[in-house]
This record gives sequence, structure tokens and C-alpha cells, in this order.
Amino acid sequence: MSELPHCPQCSSSYTYKDRNVYICPECAHEWTAAGAESVSSELVVKDANGNLLQDGDTITVIKDLKVKGSSLVVKVGTKVKNIRLVDSDHNIDCKIDGIGAMKLKSEFVKKA
Repeated sequence: MSELPHCPQCSSSYTYKDRNVYICPECAHEWTAAGAESVSSELVVKDANGNLLQDGDTITVIKDLKVKGSSLVVKVGTKVKNIRLVDSDHNIDCKIDGIGAMKLKSEFVKKA
């Protein structure tokens, strides 16, 4: 029996082939054999100016951001060191002095 590739979106091992298309029954993702080879596992995150961000970068906040659940505000110009990129709707994990652990969206920061 031939080994089918895992789903590039959810990494499920229950994929099946229908003609020339692979299908994942868990997340309903469909891809071709040529598309499976070109899938990159590297996360690509860009700041508000289109610069590529990487783990460990220093960024600057470009908009006042309210902290949900408190009266704190992250002010424009706040520098954040040693960021970590994650794959979710808020794609930056960091610690901000005076506030603590935060999740930020890359569209509200620029690379310092």
C-alpha cells in the first residue's frame, strides 16, 4: 500500500486521493501532488510596512492599543524586544515592560 502525504494544513494522517487531488476529511483541505511539494512549513509574518519579522526581533508599536480587560494602554512608540512569532490571529507573542505578556497583531507594529 502506498503512503499518502499528511495534510499540509492540519497534519492529519487520514488523507485520501480522489483522481489527482488529495483530500483531508478532518479539515476539508484539498491540494494537488505538485502543491504538496511546494508547501513551506515556515511561518511568514510581515509588519505594517511589509518588512519580514523573525523570532527575536525588536518592534515598535505604531498605534495606541487598549489592553483587553483592563484600563492599560500600550502607547505609540513602545519598543518590544525579543518577540516570538505564532500561527494564530494575533501572530506575535511578547512581554511588554509594565504590562506583561501580550499577543499583538503584526499590522500594528513596525520593525525597529
